[in-house]
Amino acid sequence: MDACIRYSKLTGFDAKPTLFFEFHGTGAGVREQAEMMQSLAAEHGGSAFEWETNPEDRARLWKARHNAYYAALALTPGRQAFATDACVPISRLSECVMETKADVVATGMTAPIVGHVGDGNFHLVILFDPKDPADRERAEGLARRCSARAIRMGGTCTGEHGIGMHKLDALVDEHGDAVALMTSIKRALDPLNILNPGKTVPVRSQKTERMSQ
Repeated sequence: MDACIRYSKLTGFDAKPTLFFEFHGTGAGVREQAEMMQSLAAEHGGSAFEWETNPEDRARLWKARHNAYYAALALTPGRQAFATDACVPISRLSECVMETKADVVATGMTAPIVGHVGDGNFHLVILFDPKDPADRERAEGLARRCSARAIRMGGTCTGEHGIGMHKLDALVDEHGDAVALMTSIKRALDPLNILNPGKTVPVRSQKTERMSQ
């Protein structure tokens, strides 16, 4: 939030962990939900509750969330960033976030946490020096541990970003023998491995297989 406040020049926000809610329904229904949430937040030590109904004021409230990635980049000019995500059961969310936060601090990285926490999904925006291979490896290690932590807590290594290339090992850790079935389906539909090769499912290329035989 501190980064968002500085980057987007926000007023009326405190540099504290902040939750954003969006309610849908009739005018009366939305008001009832908002007032209920305000009461629940106050019971658990929350403060500075603010809500709006017209589009312009709603956009002002959401500005911090919408610009979060760019605000994170602005924390350390000259560095690059990649985002990773994980998703855990709601009952383990606070535990997973706090362990991840402690990991970020111990690693010495800058990696703000933001997420769609209503469904247990959160993101790390990990900043690193592109000219320093060791710094990049520290960033990758932080992302790998985030995936492993989520799996250990009964969640998944990705809530919405997908497997891509960097989470192929995490996919195997999460699904085990089921990955062999995924590979079989991939081979059946794409025998030449030309559809987005090297991503999503860990399939070796046909050329590599022939050489290994």
